[in-house]
Amino acid sequence: MLIGLARELNRLQSDLHATARLVFGSRKYEHVTRVLQELHWLLVPERITFKVATLVFRSLHGTLPAYLADMLQRVTDVDTRRRLLSGWTTALVVPTACRRTVGDRAFFAAALRVWNSLPTSLTSLSSLSNFNSKLKTVLFEQSYS
Repeated sequence: MLIGLARELNRLQSDLHATARLVFGSRKYEHVTRVLQELHWLLVPERITFKVATLVFRSLHGTLPAYLADMLQRVTDVDTRRRLLSGWTTALVVPTACRRTVGDRAFFAAALRVWNSLPTSLTSLSSLSNFNSKLKTVLFEQSYS
């Protein structure tokens, strides 16, 4: 399963490189990193993280269907955790089922993992455009640092 996923990610990354070369008119064997940076394009894993984090943000702020938001529960909404230090964060509760091998592959589990890995300065924002802008900056720095 993971080998197939890695192969698909490599294909997508290769297509992204080819597109960047086409836009800039560079040759096939020239380094493409500089071109990607100038276009301000994220690498494929960071693009996936960006899309997933945006979906979670929109779910939490009510701009997606309610059934998606109902799957997400903030740590601050759990009575037993309010008094804990984690009760003051913007983190989401990860159910035990998501910590198993099979449940960990679900979109729901990936969304929780992505959201909880983001800095609090991002997850506490209230504007989608501001969130997307700052998230892209953080992911861009991760991609090319």
